[in-house]
Amino acid sequence: MSRKRVVVAGLGDVGLLAAIRLSQHADVVGISVKPALVSGQELGVRLARPDDWARDYWIPFERFRRLDGVRTVQAELTGVDLATRTVFGRGADGATVAEKFDALVISTGVRNGFWRQPTLESAADIGAGLRAAHDRLAAADSVIVVGGGAAAVSSAVNLATTWPGKRIDLYYPGESALVGYHPRTWKRIRARLNELGVGLHPGHRAELTNSAGGEEITSEPVRWTTGQPPASADAVLWAIGRVRPNTDWLPPELLDEHGFVCVTRDLAVPGHRGVFAVGDVAATDPQRSSARNRGDALVAHNVRAEFSGRPLRPFKTPGRRWGSLVGIQADGLEVFLPTGQAFRLPAWSVQRVVMPLIVRWGMYRGVRENPPLRAADSPSDAA
Repeated sequence: MSRKRVVVAGLGDVGLLAAIRLSQHADVVGISVKPALVSGQELGVRLARPDDWARDYWIPFERFRRLDGVRTVQAELTGVDLATRTVFGRGADGATVAEKFDALVISTGVRNGFWRQPTLESAADIGAGLRAAHDRLAAADSVIVVGGGAAAVSSAVNLATTWPGKRIDLYYPGESALVGYHPRTWKRIRARLNELGVGLHPGHRAELTNSAGGEEITSEPVRWTTGQPPASADAVLWAIGRVRPNTDWLPPELLDEHGFVCVTRDLAVPGHRGVFAVGDVAATDPQRSSARNRGDALVAHNVRAEFSGRPLRPFKTPGRRWGSLVGIQADGLEVFLPTGQAFRLPAWSVQRVVMPLIVRWGMYRGVRENPPLRAADSPSDAA
């Protein structure tokens, strides 16, 4: 019997892992607007230390050993015909792409700020974007970070660590930041921000304008709907969690009122056998937590179960968010548990054990050790 074909629509953090897990069980086609994994994780490290970020979070697809049997297509998705089970896209040259599927995994994620956009980009484009954002912040004597989530907090910590001479201020709408985490997590991070000299400004909800959506670093004064006087800095980083799902290519009947893909407890799209959604695009729970918590493993299992007629497994949503918040630092990697407690992995273990063995071999099933891409790469260097 011929092997089934699976189309994985979106090769970001979750889609890439799902494609890797499915690669030995089906003919997999992965469709991505990028020629590489360009992770949405660790915004703070990306802005403050782009070469360090690129080493771990910008990896060309050809370096992943388990993608050797996966056909990757760089294209912008434009539609799907569920009756004929065909996904459509448009390549960088404008040519139409059409891919048949027996199963479809929707993992197109969300757009959120200038660092997560569903645009067709070359390696040179990606490198230029990394460098431009870093250089913009490096040139600023003062920076305002707007937002109370992990991206905002991580950015404030990393910017203040890299540039201790800058004035960094963090403005957030509630009395505390990191609302989705255990209160002990914010207490610990707040102490670190205080040590770094970051100004903390609770109870500030920003007035959003056309330029204040996070899609660029701005310099205009920030105004507040909560009554405080405007705040000014040389650069304003908007990390307000204003996410929009990348679902314009999907029929409206597959989506909830916010544009996310409706799924059952087993990550299947209701009424369409063999169609699944996972990651930030899937409406699993308010935190869309299948983007973490091994959602890739579950969706890969359920695709295989669908093919063999076995029962599907349900996704179990966690109570609180957890994990690393500020990324790899000079003293190692701090990981927060759902209880708010934290443990630190020393720097030597991160570089010798965690990244090469647990991440590159354990998660990705092998990453070739070609020279990593850098934010400063020219088109010829990055090819």
